[in-house]
Amino acid sequence: MDLSPYLESLRRDLTSAAAPAGQQAAQTAELLATALDSAARLCLIEVLADATAEITTKLDGPTVEVRLRGREADLVVSHPEASAPPTPPPIADSGDLARLTLRLPEQLKEAVERAAGAEGISVNAWLVRAASMALHGPPMSPPPRSHIGRNFTGFAQA
Repeated sequence: MDLSPYLESLRRDLTSAAAPAGQQAAQTAELLATALDSAARLCLIEVLADATAEITTKLDGPTVEVRLRGREADLVVSHPEASAPPTPPPIADSGDLARLTLRLPEQLKEAVERAAGAEGISVNAWLVRAASMALHGPPMSPPPRSHIGRNFTGFAQA
């Protein structure tokens, strides 16, 4: 994202605001706008970083980052790697099995069959795992990164 058009707009607005005060004030405003270019660019990058951090907290999985490339800021969306489904805690196999009649709406039954088929396991194994995870909960996920939006990487050149 090229920040120059926004900075140029700010420069024009500052110059036009000073124009009624005369030529000297307009020239002073132009010099001031030029001097503030780097500070205004950094401020815009901080706004982008804060916005991407807020957007990332609202997304479920993907992260949004600001990456600096020269004088431009690139917005990058990263998707977490697809991981294998969490494995439930092992069930103590005492050898005893119980039979259960389960009544499901047809659409739910078809969805369960598709999910089990996609994982290459039987509907019974899929349902046993789902029940186990419902009782014992999914494995803990790592805590969220608290420094999202404040990372700056790269190099600077004067």
